[in-house]
Amino acid sequence: MVLKLRILETTDIHTYIVNYDYYRDQPDEAVGLANVATLIKQARTEVENTILVDNGDLLQGNPLGDYIVDQGLEENIHPAYKAMNLLDYDVANIGNHEFNYGLDFLNASIAGADFPYINANIYHDGTDEHYFTPYIIEEKTFVDESGNEQTIDVGFIGFAPPQIMNWDKGNLEGIVTVSDIVETAEKYIPMMEEEGADLIITIPHSGFSMEPAEGMDANAVYYLSTVPGIDAILFGHSHVVFPGPEFEDLENIDNEKGTINGVPAVEAGYWGNHLGIIDLTLENVDGTWQVVDSQSEARPVSKREDRKTISLVDADASIIAAVQEDHEGTLSWIREPFGETLAPIHSFFALVQDDPSIQIVTNSQTWYFETQVQGTEYEGIPILSAGAPFKAGRGGPEDFTDVPTGEVAFKNVADLYIYPNTLKAVLLTGSQVQEWLERSAGQFNQIDPDSTDEQPLINPDFPTYNFDVIDGVTYQIDVTELAKYDKGGEVVNPDANRIKNLMYDGNPIEMDGQYIVVTNNYRASGGGNFPEITSDKIIFDAPDENREVLANFIAEQGKFNPSADGNWSFAPINDTVNVVFRTSPSETTAKLAEAIPQITPTGTTNEDGYAMYKIDLSE
Repeated sequence: MVLKLRILETTDIHTYIVNYDYYRDQPDEAVGLANVATLIKQARTEVENTILVDNGDLLQGNPLGDYIVDQGLEENIHPAYKAMNLLDYDVANIGNHEFNYGLDFLNASIAGADFPYINANIYHDGTDEHYFTPYIIEEKTFVDESGNEQTIDVGFIGFAPPQIMNWDKGNLEGIVTVSDIVETAEKYIPMMEEEGADLIITIPHSGFSMEPAEGMDANAVYYLSTVPGIDAILFGHSHVVFPGPEFEDLENIDNEKGTINGVPAVEAGYWGNHLGIIDLTLENVDGTWQVVDSQSEARPVSKREDRKTISLVDADASIIAAVQEDHEGTLSWIREPFGETLAPIHSFFALVQDDPSIQIVTNSQTWYFETQVQGTEYEGIPILSAGAPFKAGRGGPEDFTDVPTGEVAFKNVADLYIYPNTLKAVLLTGSQVQEWLERSAGQFNQIDPDSTDEQPLINPDFPTYNFDVIDGVTYQIDVTELAKYDKGGEVVNPDANRIKNLMYDGNPIEMDGQYIVVTNNYRASGGGNFPEITSDKIIFDAPDENREVLANFIAEQGKFNPSADGNWSFAPINDTVNVVFRTSPSETTAKLAEAIPQITPTGTTNEDGYAMYKIDLSE
């Protein structure tokens, strides 16, 4: 007997339910569960048997999610489930961002789902009792290739990254604990087999990495695929597409079929830009169902063509209608002005020069903490402030902050600070501040000063949210040197020293002196694997979100000038080098570049739709 089964996946929706960009306040055909819903329905018509799962990171991510938290759920159903309940999901997993608003909000939200939630590696603190249902085994009736009905017991098991205990320590400490993903799978997969699961589908909210496993890894999918008994992996978290270009020529990866160590797998991007599909061919051999073939695909909702987003589907009208009231409420909420900027705030050049979108954030953090430190034992210690460009092209050529001169509303604040982080302050030595910046400087490729060939400055594999700028000090970055840290935060060149002329108040920073750095809970608790930045360094744990602090700062200023203070720059290189970087292809970018002598357009666009610019590093 042969049976074909299609498994469909959504992941990292991040409350992009509607095909709308709340930051730019305009429709966006490249995102949205409403668009994916159309693909889901199409994919179901193409085959006889389907299963639909969600991987997680659903409830946080854009102003719609923030609006729902602001208004409170009360007896209402979260709009994510108003939409998803129309699509007949079989099961869903818990992602790390589900915990950003606390467990009470999470539990109240998922109570509105008409489908079960699973997670196997989160426990009630101090016990071996699971906080969520670890796995389920459901009896499914499918139709085989001969037209006969077959009953198959399908097992589903889910996992979250153990780092939630750092990233959301304030919401989780003392309430839950977390175990390693692979070790948990090794424990429960055999139990699921013993309980009669014919097919085992894993749904890890975890990314892919071939770095040696260290235990409690956030990106554990590669090693999870080696656990016996797993028939399919529906993964997420890292906001990439598998199968896809990033996975070419990797050992034990079949990027054509979409397998990892022989196990069928898929990752469906983020924000509803793809639908994940795994087509399995099952054969019953001596009464046991076995996977004998597979094909994976990440099916897009749009494509880029001539610098434009071309929609490949029409948004599903039933999804739009289900959340219309929440959508309109969000629009009213984000459009209410409360400040005025006297200059544009943008992130088009945030990776190549000091930037206004970071400056306004670091200024707000310093402003907040200066009042908090008064009268404490830390008063008088230098205060520094760290910020990163959250929207600097990581999500595509349109993923940039762009706030024009004039009124500022909440949509603009959410555009500047897209995460619901809370403010923290850490106490460090000067040498630790320097290492923080060395880690950030991994954002750049090494530039050969003797070459006249075109050299890309930006390392696209380095997440822009890990490119921290620290205000309150001045420094230069020498990109002719090797990076000391790789993108994962591991030391790869111990003797490298990209950070030059690190100064505080006009004098060299004191390596053994004390400095306070204001940041967010993610970074202060070890997020991003920055050297020696751990939760034991935290001296101030604010109840306020960084975004709320930013909004209050803007309201306090009324009219303000966000221009960057130029506290960092590149160490000069000779004028014969040809250094380029990618940014937004918008007319606004080109117009702003006209006022920056060091930056000029090349007139070309790369294959991903980014405009290419040249930067003069000779001054």
